[in-house]
Amino acid sequence: MPQSFVFRTIELDGQYLRTAVRPGNSALPPLLVFNGIGANLELVFPFVEALDPDLEVIAFDVPGVGGSSTPATPFRFPGLAKLAARMLDYLDYSQVNVIGVSWGGALAQQFAYSHPERCKKLILAATSAGAVMVPGRPSVLLKMASPRRYIQPSHGVNIAPDIYGGAFRRDPHLAEKHAAKVRSSGKLGYYWQLFAGLGWTSVHWLHKIRQPTLILAGDDDPIIPLINMKLLAWRIPNSELHVIDDGHLFLVTRAQSVAPMIMAFLSEEKQPAVIRHAAALRAPRA
Repeated sequence: MPQSFVFRTIELDGQYLRTAVRPGNSALPPLLVFNGIGANLELVFPFVEALDPDLEVIAFDVPGVGGSSTPATPFRFPGLAKLAARMLDYLDYSQVNVIGVSWGGALAQQFAYSHPERCKKLILAATSAGAVMVPGRPSVLLKMASPRRYIQPSHGVNIAPDIYGGAFRRDPHLAEKHAAKVRSSGKLGYYWQLFAGLGWTSVHWLHKIRQPTLILAGDDDPIIPLINMKLLAWRIPNSELHVIDDGHLFLVTRAQSVAPMIMAFLSEEKQPAVIRHAAALRAPRA
């Protein structure tokens, strides 16, 4: 377990959330991570460790995942976005930058839309606009519909090349390393996450997302075909799309090349317009 992270379990109205904060001293807002379906926060550590060590990072297990408690009834995405905002209040953060991966990318869109004052910049990785997405192959979606890969690590290793694509097709050891970090809390939490996105779509309000947005896509992603990321880039006004030569989990498998791209995006400040007074413009030349 990396020693640079500070772990806390906090309680919000009976819901226990396991959080991990990597302290930093950067002038940039902290980076809040929304992880993929069924994925405990340890699975993003390789990516976090590739970022500038001065950048403060916040990760957490959503309800029903990892070390967080499983609620009696499921949340929908707006409720999860509200819970994340309350978590930030508890941890004493005002504004953050946000990155969302896969399922977490949908939650990140919802957070940026529902709580725009809390989100300065938005990064969407390997995700879609929800119910209107162009789906992956049926065989892949069928495997994703079950939490078995998190409950039975050997099964996760076997199907990893098919569902994650990219580097997982070429390096069998990647799946073993990934499975070793999995911390499952059972089937119900996974199904609650599936329910959160049932029928949900952002396509009708994506044009209202005003945060600068970096969209990252893998060109060999069996779960989220590239056309879905192009749709996000088309609908979000202030966005840019970068295609990575890898699969669904490029944030981990290509962390050393993707992290600098993300740091450059977070550090970039738009140059303010130069305003000249009308009197100065009318002044006669010498």
